[in-house]
Amino acid sequence: MKVQHFFDPATFTLTYIVFDETTKDSVIIDPVLDFDQASGKIEDYSVSMLLDFIKKEDLKVHAVLETHAHADHLSSSQILKQIFPDLKIAIGERIKIVQEVFKTHFNIEYLKTDASQFDLVFKDFQEINFGSLSMKALPTPGHTPACMSYLFDGVVFTGDAVFMPDYGTGRCDFPKGSAKDLFHSIKNQLFTLPNETRVFVGHDYQPNGRQMQFETTIGECKSANIQLNERTTELEYIHFRETRDRTLSAPRLLLPSIQINIDAGKIPPADSNGTSYLKLPLSIASKNAKL
Repeated sequence: MKVQHFFDPATFTLTYIVFDETTKDSVIIDPVLDFDQASGKIEDYSVSMLLDFIKKEDLKVHAVLETHAHADHLSSSQILKQIFPDLKIAIGERIKIVQEVFKTHFNIEYLKTDASQFDLVFKDFQEINFGSLSMKALPTPGHTPACMSYLFDGVVFTGDAVFMPDYGTGRCDFPKGSAKDLFHSIKNQLFTLPNETRVFVGHDYQPNGRQMQFETTIGECKSANIQLNERTTELEYIHFRETRDRTLSAPRLLLPSIQINIDAGKIPPADSNGTSYLKLPLSIASKNAKL
């Protein structure tokens, strides 16, 4: 089994293709759709990089695995499904919780909250084969309630649960997020894996200007993660995470990303004029006259 990474510097996102060199079976994890918020323009050059690699390696793509409903980039899963009609779009079953929260927040009347937009909805610890590739879905909620990490043979993809040791862990201040839950996800699910397990992270924000990095090990996370390691107590982590999260701004693409990603990467239905629109909820905090 091999892993090929693709880095999107605009959103600091890592997309991965996991594949078997012999059988050519493959899955894609967390694919990016390029979006310019100022103009509303959607492009597919990140998809093109994936397609070039898939063609070069002559891969059979079985699925897109979403680690969660991302709040910082749009998913390109629907474009990939158009190209590979048998491809399955997959996510953890607690996506239903996220759908319910944001259906109300955005008042998206058409949105179903039963996860039926997704082809596969993983239960905790579910094991599944994609051709010759075997995967186990590890529940790692905290960043969002629906976060899953995907464990293959000696390799785990952690999404936004754990980052490189010099950056730490994911934030937990999104709706239904929980620092306590993330602490237990990391300690009880990830840190119980063998130390030599390879860890592929969902983002790299290149702290202190270092070069992009995307791979570590469970042993390195346990010994050196600056926010949560094997010595960190629950109270220490919750205090740190909640204090830090109060200082963080919303991700730049939060509002468009969530609307697309909770609907399995689908663009909103077009209005009567043939154009699709995203909603922008306003929170007015003016102390002056009514706006």
